[in-house]
Amino acid sequence: MELLAAARAATGLGIITEVMDAADLDKIGSVADVVQVGARNMQNFSLLKKVGAQPKPVLLKRGMSATIEEWLMAAEYILAAGNPNVILCERGIRTFDRQYARNTLDLSVVPVLRSLTHLPIMIDPSHGTGRAEYVPSMALAALAGGTDSLMIEVHPNPAKALSDGPQSLTPDGFDRLMQELAVIGKAVERWSEPAVALVH
Repeated sequence: MELLAAARAATGLGIITEVMDAADLDKIGSVADVVQVGARNMQNFSLLKKVGAQPKPVLLKRGMSATIEEWLMAAEYILAAGNPNVILCERGIRTFDRQYARNTLDLSVVPVLRSLTHLPIMIDPSHGTGRAEYVPSMALAALAGGTDSLMIEVHPNPAKALSDGPQSLTPDGFDRLMQELAVIGKAVERWSEPAVALVH
């Protein structure tokens, strides 16, 4: 936790941290700007209630086999506990063909969620595909489709990353993607000065 606090002080970035256990919530809340509930905890209802009772915004990732309705009902647990600041994050769902990509990134959730809820939407093309070469295309498509934000993994040396290396862009690749996103974002009038956060 001290490392995260130091990272914020050094970079000025917002910090998003995943909570795995309710016992860690106070510690995470003391350093994180946003509390993330990962896909595997999307239906951990006791955790959702506790996360909903704390004041920090909550990033709720869609479970890998969850329907949109199940995902929205999970968000309701957080909202019902008193926290109105929920971000819905699509990170790919499990489908039949896993030979070419880790998951199927369900970009149709953007217009569907727009018709069902006021909550902001994030798309995670890194986990959604599991392949760095697919991330730029999916990020561009998500922005053109109306997402509010993107979660993109970056690593200075993806081949040596301890986890998720195959889905991570290099810093240079990320810079190129940001330039491409600016073109699309301005064309669809969804681009102002982008804000970057550190996800842990």
